[in-house]
Amino acid sequence: MTTYILLLRGINVSGQKKIKMVDLKRTLEKLGLKNVQTYIQSGNVVFQSDELSKPILIASIESLILKTVEFEVPVMLFEAKEFKLILENSPYLAAETVAANHSYFVLFKTPAEDSLKQKLQSETFLNEEFSIASACIYLKCNVGYGKAKCNNNFFERKLKIQATTRNYKTMSKLVALSEVLN
Repeated sequence: MTTYILLLRGINVSGQKKIKMVDLKRTLEKLGLKNVQTYIQSGNVVFQSDELSKPILIASIESLILKTVEFEVPVMLFEAKEFKLILENSPYLAAETVAANHSYFVLFKTPAEDSLKQKLQSETFLNEEFSIASACIYLKCNVGYGKAKCNNNFFERKLKIQATTRNYKTMSKLVALSEVLN
């Protein structure tokens, strides 16, 4: 059985696209997913499944969520070991950065084109740094994410992909929850 981490994009933000985590858990259990656990209200889920095909899991999850809540929710799905490597490979894990809640992860639904990544990498911003990897962008916001120019929508627009952003605390908690299942 494989342990996965599922991230929903854009739910429960400013009263829009509301999904209760207890309802999300029940919905996912209807698909036969095991040991489903949610974390906070922003659509973070850890579960196990015998299904090894991520595209099949993603399609099944998105379809059932649409049927249940009647609006589309993009989902990003990672094997737990892949997710842990994303966390560990961040160049912004210095103690003071993490303690100040300045370390973020913009996680891709699909890989971005190399030419778009190269073009974006050349841009610079005051109080913000980022590093583009294959599955995510590592982001350091020295004045906090709420004031960042480099937010999720910015990166989606520049890279022409769907993505969702999580902070270091959420990423760490999801890794810890997944390790309990393994």
